[in-house]
Amino acid sequence: MSTSEPDSQLQYSAKAQEILQRTNELLASGGYNGFSYADIAQLVEVRKASIHHHFPAKADLVKATVARHREATQRGLQALDESTPDPFARLVTYSRYWADCIQASNPPICICALLAAELPAVPAEVADEVKAHFKDLHTWLTLTMEQGVAQGKMQLSDTPSAEASMFMASIHGAMLSARATGNAPLFWEIAKTATNRLRVT
Repeated sequence: MSTSEPDSQLQYSAKAQEILQRTNELLASGGYNGFSYADIAQLVEVRKASIHHHFPAKADLVKATVARHREATQRGLQALDESTPDPFARLVTYSRYWADCIQASNPPICICALLAAELPAVPAEVADEVKAHFKDLHTWLTLTMEQGVAQGKMQLSDTPSAEASMFMASIHGAMLSARATGNAPLFWEIAKTATNRLRVT
């Protein structure tokens, strides 16, 4: 989930930002090992040496791309908090955001969900950024669950932290299931079940 450009954009040139955007797209399509600098060079229309100038190694490039994704996600969640006072509605909106992205294949999946499945095979600095993304998201979900209970908008079967973990696993598992089956609507079917179980009846 993202909104306006993250603060880290300020430290990158326009060409470096384009490289990061293309890397994000390639990661979403094929994961860490699904692309090379040659692929990016062709898309951005620069020499590979130019990419190495901005990002010396692939690990540097992917780490920067995930950090950019994290910042955009945090901004998006903050905007969602401000625009949607109802915590339950917030979770529905979050889920619908990804349902729409997956349906339109823009992006087809959260790059952190994809990289999480590859964690044993990716560089440690990339893995650390991915883990930090999920830690950030878990914190936001836990706070949302707590607010939902306090406002009488949600009913939980476990602690807010445990429910946040379950919801997060459901959403990201739904992304992978939709991709594995080639069935984009499957994401919303799973996500809707994950949210509805929290609704106060």
